[in-house]
Amino acid sequence: MKKYKAAYQGGEGEITEKKSRFIATVKPVESEEEALEFVAAMKKKYWNATHNCSAFVVGENMELQRCSDDGEPQGTAGRPMLDVLLGEEIHNVAVVVTRYFGGTLLGTGGLVRAYSKAVQEGLKNSVIIEKQEGVLLSLGTDYNGIGKIQYILGQKGLAVTDSSYTDTVRMDTLVPADMLDGLVKDLTEATNGRVRFLDKKPVIFAPGPEGPLLF
Repeated sequence: MKKYKAAYQGGEGEITEKKSRFIATVKPVESEEEALEFVAAMKKKYWNATHNCSAFVVGENMELQRCSDDGEPQGTAGRPMLDVLLGEEIHNVAVVVTRYFGGTLLGTGGLVRAYSKAVQEGLKNSVIIEKQEGVLLSLGTDYNGIGKIQYILGQKGLAVTDSSYTDTVRMDTLVPADMLDGLVKDLTEATNGRVRFLDKKPVIFAPGPEGPLLF
């Protein structure tokens, strides 16, 4: 699995173009059914709007892509919205842009720009994360090996996620999958083989503002 961006928390953004209001609502989704339920919920919430246009992308390889102009001229709303999601390479995300007509026609180009800009505004107010493969690595060592292990982890930007101190020391760290082999080699050499690799658990994770997020 390669690294890929995904929506973690949805958000809302609004722009005004020639007195028309465009309200973008973004939501993380894991399936087409979930995306369609979200679109239906937005249409119900904004039942009195002129249009509720939508776009969503689902799948690790973005294999499911859908969009709707919801009555706007063909190709002026849903497709530009979808193009923003694809251009930002965000997976598993749905967006609905609600329009309240302000009385002035925007023209084809104006609509494309307005719907695209609204999606960008919604994404700015959402939490987008980068998922990747990793390994929860549990290490065992004697007290003489602690300093060297902590030094190497620090050099590589890896944090100790858990630890226990008894007659020996156990430390857990979250390692990106592509760094694992090099880390094992460096730790083994630095401790003259005293480090023990107790467990290697594959995980999907993403860096977060308060520490890594596990999936």
